[in-house]
Amino acid sequence: MRAANSSGVAEFFDNKITGFSIDSRSTAEGELFFALSPVDYARHGFNGAETAADAHDFIAQAISQGATAIVARRERVAGDQQLENFRAQLLLVEDVIEALQLLAQSVLREWARPLVGITGSAGKTTTRDLTAHVLGASGRRVLKSKKNFNNELGLPLSILQMETMGAQPSDYDMAVLEMGMSTRHELRRLCEIAPPDIGVELLIAPVHLEFMKSIENIAAAKAQLVEGIKPGGTAVLNADDELVAAMRAKHDGPVITFGVEQAADVIATDIDATRLGQNHFRLRTPLGEATVELPLPGRHNLMNALAAATVATCFRIGAEEIAASLATAAPSEMRGEVLEFAAGFTIIDDSYNSNPRSLLSMVRSLVESCGRPHEGARRRTVVVAGEMLELGTDAPAMHREAGREMGGFGVDALWGVRGLARELITGAREAGIPSDSIRFFDSSEEAAHALTAEAREGDLILVKGSRGVRTDTIVRAMKERFELKDAEAKSGGRN
Repeated sequence: MRAANSSGVAEFFDNKITGFSIDSRSTAEGELFFALSPVDYARHGFNGAETAADAHDFIAQAISQGATAIVARRERVAGDQQLENFRAQLLLVEDVIEALQLLAQSVLREWARPLVGITGSAGKTTTRDLTAHVLGASGRRVLKSKKNFNNELGLPLSILQMETMGAQPSDYDMAVLEMGMSTRHELRRLCEIAPPDIGVELLIAPVHLEFMKSIENIAAAKAQLVEGIKPGGTAVLNADDELVAAMRAKHDGPVITFGVEQAADVIATDIDATRLGQNHFRLRTPLGEATVELPLPGRHNLMNALAAATVATCFRIGAEEIAASLATAAPSEMRGEVLEFAAGFTIIDDSYNSNPRSLLSMVRSLVESCGRPHEGARRRTVVVAGEMLELGTDAPAMHREAGREMGGFGVDALWGVRGLARELITGAREAGIPSDSIRFFDSSEEAAHALTAEAREGDLILVKGSRGVRTDTIVRAMKERFELKDAEAKSGGRN
């Protein structure tokens, strides 16, 4: 690629860059390495900036692995003789993160095709994947965010996929980008880097309260996506979320809404969530209606699918075509994956993250799917719920209330994992779940050991928790101990 910059040395990079890296350990031949430092992290509001490694210390490693050039902070290089020795391969800037962002911004500006930005307190990755899937099924070539790359570093790196490993911007017709938020002004900056033609607001929930202090502050920060939509662009809003619906006032252009409980442009009716891992519903859009068989569990995933359908409607894709593509969607990793084990139990792996709203949605889905007998008896429902992080000062009460609600759903067993998950147990006990059906574990490793010993045929097990609790450890342990049903079928079964 030819990387534009203000130093007049664009020719230095012409046809030499094959990719981009911020980790010297994985930097490959031909890549441009961005040497991030604590100063850059602190300037951009990243948590833990003071303890972050200084990648300038690893410039020699990146060059030895074949990096074409290094973007380094001028102030850091000055006077460092070892770094001065690499001067011919250094592109010096004042702010390395800003340089990465400006490069991505310039790529988008020249590309000049439709961009969909998606935010919300939960569901961003699943909605991104569903939206890209539906648009891709219509024949459009879609660039989407990598993994959960949704912050001031991840967003530019996702955009720069257009210029990686031989790709070029003309290979893509549109982009679907996830935009996250952990500081009050982060979304504003993301919209400066990548102004959306369509901005999607999913929901406002009490996450990041530890830093944001109030739900109103969260809503105001999330609304920066709507405020950052390009002139004439479209806002896609969740009509069922009062705080999101109020964002209509922040956008002068077209607004299209989705929902179930409130009047909306794109809605779901005749909802049936009794089949494990599925949502069956009637989709109604301004372009028609169709029956949808969505292979994802929970009301929250139904809403994610409606958001994707609404974006597709903006591109004049009809309801029947949307329904056909949603039927072939798959859960994002650790976000509602249904794992059937040869031993006869089932795990729903929703271990990527958790908050009260999404936890209760998944538990409700789990219980609803148990309405049918399993070999003459109702299947036992087991919820393994990790601590929910970043909920602020009200976190204990939120955990207790979630435990009470789960008890009211009719959960058969509830296991809490780490920290404030003990409050989940307290709430469940208050709701009447018997003491012998409630357990607490100090770590995911302890819970994994217990579950491998106690899972039994017919069990429906939900594993969910905030990322920092590492409840994916539990799922991994079960996969190591027990064979998946598909694996048994492929190997011809066991003797």
